[in-house]
Amino acid sequence: MSLEREYECPECGEIQFWKTASTEVHLGTKIKWACDGCGYEFIEIDDVNTADEPSALN
Repeated sequence: MSLEREYECPECGEIQFWKTASTEVHLGTKIKWACDGCGYEFIEIDDVNTADEPSALN
């Protein structure tokens, strides 16, 4: 998996996010992503994430 991804930040509109942490939990792989522009962060476990919309660009 890549260390970066494109995802529109709901705070600043930037599209560059960086993986800041990854670990295996009983639900799947937990990944923490951070916005390159403002530092907004969200958690993703498999296909479920805590990010506010607007949308994924992948």
